[in-house]
Amino acid sequence: MKILRRTAIFGLLLALCPLHVVAAPPANFYLHDGDRVVFYGDSITDQRLYTTFVETYVITRFPQLKVSFVHSGVGGDRVTGGGAGPIDVRLPRDVVAYKPAVMTIMLGMNDGSYRAFDQKIFDTYASGYRHIVQSVKDALPGIRITAILPSPFDDVTRPPTFEGGYNKVLVRYGEFVKQLSREENLAVADLNGPVVAALEKANKLDAETAKKLVPDRVHPAPAGHLLMAEALLKTWQAPAIVTSVEIDAAEPAIASVTNTQVTDLAVGDRVTWTQLDEALPMPVDTKDDVVALALRASDFVEAMDQEPLKVTGLTAARYTLKIDDEVVGAFTKEEWAKGVNLATLATPMAKQAAAVHDLTLKHNVVHFARWRQVGVNLDSLALPPVHLQAAADALDALEADVVVQQRAAAQLKSHRYELVAQ
Repeated sequence: MKILRRTAIFGLLLALCPLHVVAAPPANFYLHDGDRVVFYGDSITDQRLYTTFVETYVITRFPQLKVSFVHSGVGGDRVTGGGAGPIDVRLPRDVVAYKPAVMTIMLGMNDGSYRAFDQKIFDTYASGYRHIVQSVKDALPGIRITAILPSPFDDVTRPPTFEGGYNKVLVRYGEFVKQLSREENLAVADLNGPVVAALEKANKLDAETAKKLVPDRVHPAPAGHLLMAEALLKTWQAPAIVTSVEIDAAEPAIASVTNTQVTDLAVGDRVTWTQLDEALPMPVDTKDDVVALALRASDFVEAMDQEPLKVTGLTAARYTLKIDDEVVGAFTKEEWAKGVNLATLATPMAKQAAAVHDLTLKHNVVHFARWRQVGVNLDSLALPPVHLQAAADALDALEADVVVQQRAAAQLKSHRYELVAQ
C-alpha cells in the first residue's frame, strides 16, 4: 500500500509554526530552520524516548526554529530490515518519503545477535550499513546523516553473559560506524560510551537503582534515554544555556542577561522584575528515583540545562523566590550571589516545558497510528485504496493539529519575579 501526500502534510507542520523575533540558535547548531529530521533505527529508537527528548529540547530551546521530526524506529530491525519490511521497503517508505534534511541511524543491537563477535555476522552488518547510507544519499542528495554508535548492552550492573560481554561487541561495531562516517562525511554520535560511564558511576552510588537505567540490559528506561539524548544533542552542538540573568540589587541594575528580556526592576523591601524568556528548560522529572540517579551520575544538568539566576547586593540572610506568585525556592544571600540554577526547580517555565513534552509524545502516538497501524499493519490486506488514503489523510491532519498546539505551547510568556526576605 502506498499512502500519498506525506511530504505535503509535513510541510504544513513547518508552515504552521508561529514566528517570533528572538535570538537565533548558535551558528554551529546542527539543525537549521526548515529542517525535517527522521530518526531511524530498531526497538531502542522505536521506544520514542531519546528521540522525543531531543525533539522537545529543540522546540523548547529554540521555539522560533521551524524543524519537524519523524520517528521511524521498528523493534527487531537490523541493517537488513525486519518485521516492518526489508530494508529496501523500509528506506523508501519510512525515510525517503518524508524528504528529510537530516537522518539519524542507530542500528547494531540486534545485528550482533547477542553473542560473541562473529566475523561473518559483522560483515553482514558492515555491508548492510553501507547500503543504507548509499541508498539514502542516492535518493536524497545533500541529506545530512548522523550515524549513532550502537547504544550499550548493560554489562556493568550485571555480569556479562559471556567472556568480554556483549557490549564489547557493540563497541567494535561502533568502531566500524566511526570509520564509515569518516569515509562518507557523516556526523557521529556516541550513545554508548557516555551511558556506560554513567552506568559505572551510578552502580557505585546505588547499585540496585542503577540496574533500572537499562532494566532488561537492552532497552533503556526514560532516564537512560535522557542520557542518550544528551549525547546526540552534544554532537549537534546544542547549547547548555536556557537563560542567564544577573542582577545587582545594591546598585540597583541589571548586570547581564542572556536569552531573555528583563524589565521593571524595582528594589525595596523586596526585589521584583518582569522577565520574558526566549527559551524553556528541559522538562526532567527529578522526583523519579532513576532519573535523579542518572542526573547524579552524569553531566546532563551542566551540559544541557543551565538557567542561572544571580542576584548580588542582597542584605537579608535568606530570600524566597516567587514567580507569578508561586514559591519556587528559598536560598541564602550567598547562594543567590553565586547563582541558582532555576532549571532544576519547579518553575512555571518548567511546567510549560512539561506541557510541550506531553504534546510531543501525543503527536508521536498519532503518527505511530498512521504509519504502523494503518500503513504497515494493513499493507497486506486487499482494502479499498480510497479508504486507506482517507484514514491516512485524517491521521495526518490530526497530527498536524497536535503539532500546532505543541508549537503554541512552547511560545514565549512573560513572568513576574519576586525575591522576598525571610
